[in-house]
Amino acid sequence: MSSHNHHSYHLVDMSPWPLTGSIAAMLLTSGLIKWFHQFNSNLLFFSGILIFLTMIQWWRDVTRESTYQGLHTSPVIKGLRWGMILFIASEVLFFFSFFWAFFHSSLAPAVEIGMFWPPLGIHPFNPFQIPLLNTTILLSSGATVTWAHHAILASNFTEAIQSLSMTVLLGLYFTSLQAYEYLESSFSIADSIYGTTFFVATGFHGLHVIIGTSFLLICLYRMYNCHFSESHHFGFEAAAWYWHFVDVVWLFLYIFIYWWGS
Repeated sequence: MSSHNHHSYHLVDMSPWPLTGSIAAMLLTSGLIKWFHQFNSNLLFFSGILIFLTMIQWWRDVTRESTYQGLHTSPVIKGLRWGMILFIASEVLFFFSFFWAFFHSSLAPAVEIGMFWPPLGIHPFNPFQIPLLNTTILLSSGATVTWAHHAILASNFTEAIQSLSMTVLLGLYFTSLQAYEYLESSFSIADSIYGTTFFVATGFHGLHVIIGTSFLLICLYRMYNCHFSESHHFGFEAAAWYWHFVDVVWLFLYIFIYWWGS
């Protein structure tokens, strides 16, 4: 559908990216199976490249639609807002299942793990070392992304770029510290229900930090190219909402899994 519609709704043009994305997702799962069973990562590597290229092209098209073609009208942005709200709600339920598994196992430890929590032989992390530093980092990044939002609303884009750059750097710093923490861990994901719940919950949160950092990095690129204004910047707002969600989930992880659970 062309941009000369006589209504305010967006009917998207035909695009190959949903097809290439679905093919890449199929190759990703197939590549993982091949890697697990045959220790051959060629297909996995190829699927990663295909997913990366699809993301670049698809995001480029969405950026053009919203920035240059004027297709993201008020009703369209309202729909995008509700879509982002429902997506974050689904993510809340996603992490709720991990906390359910953790509390189910920790509040009444089974006899198979010695009726102790943490199980005997497990040496959990000290919550006042790297976990506390990561908590400080994420809370600081929440402050800087809010600073960037207020700077956009004030049309101070130099300040917005500076504060958003700080947020991206803090996100990368958090990820590097978590990777170091995993390398230094005295237990693995295979060490009883404690190792499983710990690494699945914190690992998926780490994945969400990487996704959120990528989200903010794209917004930083767009901000540098003057794609946002004080009245038209929902792409950044969605990234900020997602980042605040990641912050809140980490607080629950730190309090219950790192601190109380240790």
